[in-house]
Amino acid sequence: MASLISKKSHISDAVNNAYDPRHIVLRFHLISALVERWRPETYTFHFPCGECTVTLEDVALQLGLPIDGSPVTGISTFTDPDALCYQLLGDSPGNGESYFSGVSFTWLKAKYGQLSATATEGELMCAARAYIMHIIRGELMPDVSNDKVHLMYLPLLADLSSVSSYSWGSAVLAVLYRELCQAIDPKVRDIGGCLSLLQSWALYRMPFLALVRHQSWSGRPHRQSYNVPLYRLMIEQDARMG
Repeated sequence: MASLISKKSHISDAVNNAYDPRHIVLRFHLISALVERWRPETYTFHFPCGECTVTLEDVALQLGLPIDGSPVTGISTFTDPDALCYQLLGDSPGNGESYFSGVSFTWLKAKYGQLSATATEGELMCAARAYIMHIIRGELMPDVSNDKVHLMYLPLLADLSSVSSYSWGSAVLAVLYRELCQAIDPKVRDIGGCLSLLQSWALYRMPFLALVRHQSWSGRPHRQSYNVPLYRLMIEQDARMG
């Protein structure tokens, strides 16, 4: 079975050996400070020392996702979503509904979290698709406005041996750019996209930011937090020293 993740060495190898990447603690104060410097006209962060941004190279290094290959695209509506789910996931969450466009995270987790030791190859394939769907929308391209995973990704997982032929890294970066563009609106109180990528990029490219003591935050980005000015100050001080 082909892997969604490249087998070549990348930064995430060291991360994975140190701790479970699913339990990364996000520094929402840092993310808020970065959002303040995002400019949608150029898709870059404007710092006192110049412009910079997350690139496809960063995606490949930080996440190990393929950045070459076929585009991640699909159709938004299906004539028979129930049949599609039965074919590729072995079950359907439709409950007799004639139309639905997404499956919930809870339903997907149940699909891959309750496999028996005697599961058939077909059942394993269905569980693998459910797990990948969960990762796609839960970790790589999350949407804060929806708690479901759109079915548009499912046909791309029909042949698991060809999953790595898609440019998943490009899709992840495009979604992150879109979310940053939306988050600069002062009325927006939340942000989606791969925030673990954004944070790891910032700490890797600007390691001095790691000197700010992380304060746990139960919610999402809050630009009035007292830690946000600390990140602002460190960015400006580094520019003057550099």
